[in-house]
Amino acid sequence: MPQFRTVLVTGGAGYIGSHCVVDLLDAGYEVVAIDNFANAVGDEEGSPALARAEQITGKTITFYKADLLDKPQINDIFDKHSIDCVIHFAALKAVGESMQQPLLYYQNNLLGMLNLLEIMRSHNCYQIVFSSSCTVYGEPEQLPITETHATGNITNVYGRTKYFIEEMLKDLSAADDKWNIISLRYFNPVGAHPSGLIGEDPTKEFTNLMPFMAQVALGKKPVLTIFGNDYNTPDGTGIRDYIHVMDLASGHVAALNLLSTNHVGLKVYNLGTGRGVSVKELVDVFERVTETKVPTKYVARRLGDITAMWADATLAKTELGWSTTRSIEEMCTDFWRWQTMNPDGYPKKNKTSVIVMNGKS
Repeated sequence: MPQFRTVLVTGGAGYIGSHCVVDLLDAGYEVVAIDNFANAVGDEEGSPALARAEQITGKTITFYKADLLDKPQINDIFDKHSIDCVIHFAALKAVGESMQQPLLYYQNNLLGMLNLLEIMRSHNCYQIVFSSSCTVYGEPEQLPITETHATGNITNVYGRTKYFIEEMLKDLSAADDKWNIISLRYFNPVGAHPSGLIGEDPTKEFTNLMPFMAQVALGKKPVLTIFGNDYNTPDGTGIRDYIHVMDLASGHVAALNLLSTNHVGLKVYNLGTGRGVSVKELVDVFERVTETKVPTKYVARRLGDITAMWADATLAKTELGWSTTRSIEEMCTDFWRWQTMNPDGYPKKNKTSVIVMNGKS
């Protein structure tokens, strides 16, 4: 049994959060999850993703619909449960939207984090895994990117919120050595749990490549829009380090294992495969493994996007004993399984709000 018993997962109903919860339950942790459903499907009665995580694992999750901007509400949850460690996923995360609504992003992501840290401290909980992002690196100076690469020269507001939080955690760690913090800088999570029961179900306009691509392959959208084919890359499209969401989930369990056995102060790790794949390559692999056709159209680059980015994840391998095991083909196959089993995503109440009685609505 791990040394930590109870883990609070903020943003637990979201795409990465729900997949991580599955791994945490499988590893023997008790999970308390919170979500405000800004980026996830659900309501007062709970989260379909977490209900399915319970189905996958045969274990139960304590869930609260809660918002980190509501401090008394979060305080009550810490009063009720003896939380050993927090994994903090909750954040607004759309690059394009962040450029249009910076105040919304600063309020939600920065204030939410401040409230969480203050409540953790008042409840003597000093262990946290923070969901950071490779966006903190900005346009890379060299590739692959190691954790020592400069941060802060960032091209979008979403990335800046992650960077400001990392700086906040640095200051906190320097001021009080009780804190035990790991920041995980994710590269580009894709794919879904191999059961097909949980996956990515965007609640906002489709901005992530794989859900958009799958919608086109299903015939629900006419064409995949690719932003930019004039980048300085072999095929002109942007290059990213796509990582299977279940590999990403196992990285969080590895981070918890390190925190529970060591006082690390503050550590930062890249979570990526170490391989750059272009948007066009990903579309080609997706078409091949799913035996579908994805019509594409190229439009101008998106404000805030960078050319190429992939990780050097050696440090995570050395210190966390973690590395990725799933291929690009598996990322595509697993996502397609989720999408074909759930063509409209999770069941949403508002889509079936018309009740038919006696043949009349």
